[in-house]
Amino acid sequence: MGRRFAALLAVAVLSGCTVQAADGDGKQRSPVRIEVPDKSPSATPADDKPSSTPTTRKSEPAPEVLWSKGDSGRDVRELQARLRQVAWLFDGPTGSYDDLTEQAVRGFQGKRGLPKTGETDTVTWQRLLKMTREPGQWDLYLMGGQPADAPDPRCLTGRVMCISKTSRTLRWMVDGRTVTTVSVRFGSQYTPTREGVFSVYWKSRHHVSTLYDSPMPYAMFFSGGQAVHYSSDFAARGYAGASHGCVNVRDEPAIADLFAQVRNGDKVVVHW
Repeated sequence: MGRRFAALLAVAVLSGCTVQAADGDGKQRSPVRIEVPDKSPSATPADDKPSSTPTTRKSEPAPEVLWSKGDSGRDVRELQARLRQVAWLFDGPTGSYDDLTEQAVRGFQGKRGLPKTGETDTVTWQRLLKMTREPGQWDLYLMGGQPADAPDPRCLTGRVMCISKTSRTLRWMVDGRTVTTVSVRFGSQYTPTREGVFSVYWKSRHHVSTLYDSPMPYAMFFSGGQAVHYSSDFAARGYAGASHGCVNVRDEPAIADLFAQVRNGDKVVVHW
């Protein structure tokens, strides 16, 4: 009986069923429930599992590039004028985004921990705006190159050097047609360039001023000691300087060509 019961018990354990146990007198005992443990791995609730997918942060978009090498125009002039204010650019403004401008922007960016691209993006521009002031008209055209205004009516007939103090330009005109235009500068407030209608009365290719002991090449005199002539100082410093009353030209090839065309007796009009 004992062996038989043990066998039944083993089968019950394997099958998880209920068996009847009997005493030695043959009487049935109350049923015995044999629980078979669930050996399958317990499932972890989904909410308790750590996320296996890492959360990725979207990278910031690159700032918009406003100007870069090869661009030109008034905005580039302003960029160059502001770079001059913080001593990162010493030439110009020229209005052309050239190698020197690219190098200046790269240096400015590196000094402030910005990516040294040499391109002027929105972040670089905003940083530069905070450090500089709004450039004036002659800051933008420090070395010349400003657009000429309309010619004075007195310049529309004959052969005329039409000189505008407003736009700081000299137009060489023949019978109302503009042959060439060059940038010019004038005397300071203490030695102003006279205004009015004059005529060329003397030309001196290699002139030297006896009053200031300074060279005045390609001089074309029109009023006393005042003349249109080439100025190396104007070529070097632009409108940061001034003449002693003469009309300075910074473009030497242009003044050489003009000197060859202008004759004694040709009209000179200096106007606002």
